Amino acid sequence: MSATLRRAWLALRRAASPDKMVLFACALPVSTAPLMSGTLERKQNQEALSAEDLARLLSHWNPDALRQLIAERFAANAELWLLREAGTLAACGWTLKEKTMEPHYFPLQPGDVHLFDFFVFPEFRGRSLNPALVGQILAALSREGLKRALIEAAPWNHAQLASLKKTPFARLGLARKSFFGKPTVVWSDRTNN
Repeated sequence: MSATLRRAWLALRRAASPDKMVLFACALPVSTAPLMSGTLERKQNQEALSAEDLARLLSHWNPDALRQLIAERFAANAELWLLREAGTLAACGWTLKEKTMEPHYFPLQPGDVHLFDFFVFPEFRGRSLNPALVGQILAALSREGLKRALIEAAPWNHAQLASLKKTPFARLGLARKSFFGKPTVVWSDRTNN
């Protein structure tokens, strides 16, 4: 019963602030890469994905919608990063250099990179894989000469917010996209406004 109540409470919080996001930035290069036991792979197009990896990626949500999202992201030159633990795809995340997939809270500049849509498969949660994946991506992007990384998380997503505290990202503020369709950035110390 308590799990049902937690899901209902989370659904209410999501409905109350569907357009709010907590924004984070990280100056590159980062000084150190976190230790990680898994292996990191970078995919720059869908053809680079094995059928097994694609099937696993499609397994955690609506396969048709995810297939379309993956195609759109690769078409926009986004890169997919895969983290494997003992050979099994455990987590993934996307990056896009100097632009975003949809209008962002502020314009990206040359040397910026946007990190988005990170996911840790359920059987691998609780092992700090997300901050390890983010840290390894930041280290790789640092070696390429990028200058700043940006990421955001919903204020109700406590797991992602806790994960980002274990990375070099610093909180910038709270933003929302509801003021006459234009992004409005609210600089605040509070996460749950």
